Amino acid sequence: MQQLTVNLTIPVPADQVLISKVELQELKEQQLKGVYWNMKDLESRTNKKSEWIKENILYPSRFRKKLDVDHGGFVYYPKSKGQTWAFQATKMADFLDKYFQQIFTQ
Repeated sequence: MQQLTVNLTIPVPADQVLISKVELQELKEQQLKGVYWNMKDLESRTNKKSEWIKENILYPSRFRKKLDVDHGGFVYYPKSKGQTWAFQATKMADFLDKYFQQIFTQ
């Protein structure tokens, strides 16, 4: 069991560890690296249905220019029926955070 000593000893349970805030942040960022979302994942992350997501995020030209892989973005737009959406999770999560206000205050 680990211990932290500061004028007193505080036991750290065996199933837990102490890490720095920087390391914690790095671990959180790593969770999405190499992960791709589908539309259901994006619905879950935004608490919105696919129709709303398409109308308010994916199809407006001001966002599509940034998102579409055909323009250097990180979202694969299906080209034919049967193909599925694909979102690079780290970049999509960053996009949602960065453009939150513009997405929800149209």
